[in-house]
Amino acid sequence: MSQEPGPEDPRPQEPGPQAPVELSDLATLKALAHPRRQRMLHHLTLHGPATSATLARALGLNTGSTSYHLRELARHGFVEEASGETVEETRHGRERWWRAVPGDRRFPPRSRQSTELRQVMDELDHHAYVADLELFEQLRRDTTEGDPWADAFPYSRGTVRLTLPELREFFEEYIALLNRYKRPESETPPDARTVLTRFLAFPAPAHDRKGAEPS
Repeated sequence: MSQEPGPEDPRPQEPGPQAPVELSDLATLKALAHPRRQRMLHHLTLHGPATSATLARALGLNTGSTSYHLRELARHGFVEEASGETVEETRHGRERWWRAVPGDRRFPPRSRQSTELRQVMDELDHHAYVADLELFEQLRRDTTEGDPWADAFPYSRGTVRLTLPELREFFEEYIALLNRYKRPESETPPDARTVLTRFLAFPAPAHDRKGAEPS
């Protein structure tokens, strides 16, 4: 039921939800799990199209390294060359601009993961969890007094008793809710901001008391 944590596009190019695609190829997942590539995808998601030089400066890498990682990400379908008026206006010479490819990407359930695939998934998830938490804490600390977006950090913890099929349905309803709010850039109000969303659910220990009241 996992959805890919990295290259979601906050500014969808096409309206409407996309069909889920399961990523099960080991080479593809290894390409995605690379820490630098995760950082690059994260930057493209937050800031939009960029060149290898732009990414190098922003992430403290060298241009040769970012160019190589961008080509690898493109080979596996996670990024593509960007086009459009915004990019054309800032294009200089033979610079190549890259953007994150939007999509509803899923991972195989843990029961279908081989030992090697599970190790790759554990590494990918670890980097994603750490990056998400660091960004959440940093942005909350950096929000200035009087900023109207200072309250834009909703956070919830709760419990609910579900069967496994119900949990799968719960997850799909969550994805459907996100898709309800996605819209083309041309229909997005000027005062809108990119909002990062993350969903995490996991079963309590097996010895939890069956009669416990949900909180």
